[in-house]
Amino acid sequence: MYLTFDVKMGDFSNAGKVSSEIKGILKQLNINPKDIKRIIVALYEAEVNVVAHSYGGKIECLIDSDRVIANIADTGPGIADIDLAMKEGYSTATEEVREMGFGAGMGLANIKKNSDEMNIESELGKSTNIKLIFYLD
Repeated sequence: MYLTFDVKMGDFSNAGKVSSEIKGILKQLNINPKDIKRIIVALYEAEVNVVAHSYGGKIECLIDSDRVIANIADTGPGIADIDLAMKEGYSTATEEVREMGFGAGMGLANIKKNSDEMNIESELGKSTNIKLIFYLD
């Protein structure tokens, strides 16, 4: 099953909508609840990152019988230092984003912790692309 969703820049009122829709589909497919939890934690963090840090993007999911592959692609400023961005607590979120309760600097770290494979490619001033693979029990 292939799913694709658009994510809008700054649309915090809908942040989490995509991951919630995917969660519902995974439940209907009788995916193990432990797998669902880690997939949705990672996708929620990625979705919020697109909302908070980019000019918009797309989340695509391929659901197979043994794995879920997610691609998160955005246009925007890119990530200047991926290693630094991966450190827990590091954030480039604006004060406004932090006041809304986002931007604690745990997004990429939580994505990595909950995925089996994670690859980030980013080009300054252009885009960030994250590929995630989750193997299903």
